[in-house]
Amino acid sequence: MGALSAVASTFKMTDDSWKRHANPWSVWTRFAAIPLMLLAIWSRTWIGWWSPAPIAAVVVWLWLNPRAFAPVEEPRTWAARGIYGEKLWLADRSLVDAEHKAVLRLLGVNGAAALALLVWGLVALEVWPTVFGAVLLILGQLWRIDRLVRFWDEQHPSP
Repeated sequence: MGALSAVASTFKMTDDSWKRHANPWSVWTRFAAIPLMLLAIWSRTWIGWWSPAPIAAVVVWLWLNPRAFAPVEEPRTWAARGIYGEKLWLADRSLVDAEHKAVLRLLGVNGAAALALLVWGLVALEVWPTVFGAVLLILGQLWRIDRLVRFWDEQHPSP
């Protein structure tokens, strides 16, 4: 089981929650959760032992998010096609061609580097690696979604 499959099973993603997650509001508010999580973790310097409370609030939001918005039955927007592409990719990786696999592997390396910078920045309370790691993470996620949009569009060509 891959990392994304593990995340999907951890978040108990049903068909309905995938459709709700495909709502652009779900996608963009998950991106908004990234700086909120960074602030929640950094808050240990301001609120000490109370910092798990804002961290838990962001984690609860990340779990609730794919269930909070109206379902998307027909993926027409960029964000919806990306989420439908992700669901299809997780369901049948044999459909993914070598070019997509190579780019998605590269984006995995980018994600690991971004995570390493984020952890370093958050542990050491250094702004530049935290911000740089967050930027790398967000750009990588946007590229990943774009790649999954292309994958979805290849599997479901417009008439």
